[in-house]
Amino acid sequence: MRLAIAAPAPHDARLAREAARHGHEIVASADDAEGLASTVAVARPDAVIVWATTRYLSYGLLSECDAHGVRVLAAVADDQQRRYANGIGLYDLVDATAGWEEFERVARGELPPRDEPGETRGTVVTVWGPAGSPGRTTLAVGIAAEIAAAGFTVALCDVDTHSASIAPVLGLMDEAPGFAAACRLAGAESLDRSELERIGQRHETGEAGFWVLTGIGQPSRWPELSGDRVVATITECRRWVDYVVIDTASSLENDEEISSDMFAPRRNAATLAAIREADHIVAVASADPVGLSRFLRAHGDLADVAVTLSITVVANKVRSSAIGLGPAGQVTQTLSRFGGIDAPVLVPWDLQATDAAVLSARTLGEVAPKSPARLAIKRLVYDRLLPASAVRRRSVAGYRLWRR
Repeated sequence: MRLAIAAPAPHDARLAREAARHGHEIVASADDAEGLASTVAVARPDAVIVWATTRYLSYGLLSECDAHGVRVLAAVADDQQRRYANGIGLYDLVDATAGWEEFERVARGELPPRDEPGETRGTVVTVWGPAGSPGRTTLAVGIAAEIAAAGFTVALCDVDTHSASIAPVLGLMDEAPGFAAACRLAGAESLDRSELERIGQRHETGEAGFWVLTGIGQPSRWPELSGDRVVATITECRRWVDYVVIDTASSLENDEEISSDMFAPRRNAATLAAIREADHIVAVASADPVGLSRFLRAHGDLADVAVTLSITVVANKVRSSAIGLGPAGQVTQTLSRFGGIDAPVLVPWDLQATDAAVLSARTLGEVAPKSPARLAIKRLVYDRLLPASAVRRRSVAGYRLWRR
């Protein structure tokens, strides 16, 4: 087998030595992902082995290897590296301390790409935005609907301890908040799949449906959503569905610093836990001067809290009436200049479609399938959140439908 390697010292030498000892040929090695990507087309390896960090693994390297049919496997040393690899769509992972036989089996495609044998691990997508109603709930509902339409099982969770709003947006009963009930069961170590399906509610769309765990109807109930309970609930939801979409509150204040009682419950603990547990974070900014200013001030705090490096910035409600002529260019330039944020996702402001969705308690895809806002959210899901295999599967299905 022809192999290429990009790993830090001394792991690169160890992997090369083990590969040669087992009869494999090292055709390329590099000090970073960009260098390895530039050699793939010339060296044409059968597989590449990389270290699961930003230096050695990138979107560009994965795209280059996909274009030439080269398998990529990553060595992971801790949970943060595992989340980073999963966040950019790589699931062929090997423990960094494993023997060469494990690397060889994965390189040959003999092992299924899953975290633990016999157990699935869902992906967590956390939607966050600063204060000022940038559209967190609208984005969370839209993302859940589009992932469900792609053929995955989805649970939409409302973890907002200040102003939970998923239940009224979807016209669901919230007298018995589903997420709070799940947290209580998790605290008693009684939460499992059957309990989640009992307390969860289904929202059926035209193409597919998804589960909903509604938020607390009274803000005074926020102590029920402690950090440990939220983490335990998210962990169980990972085993329940393919994707867990979480709508959070805006505040990222770590209120342990201003409390004299270190063991008291924290109102922001639910939001902080949801962000730390995320595989992908969708950070929403309102595309107007006030909204962009608020977002840029809070974006640094988000980066400090987040564990995953997969953070997608979404500029919502893009319109010339609030930002001037050429709103897309102005928003992109502002985020790049003052926040160092490149390639944000722009969601146009479609007031008529959004109001129709709220009025009928349905998703944008149900009331206005061709809405520019809905199409932008759909592109976000397929380009940034779903694995490449799902996009290819959808393309083939669309082609077959066109032929029929």
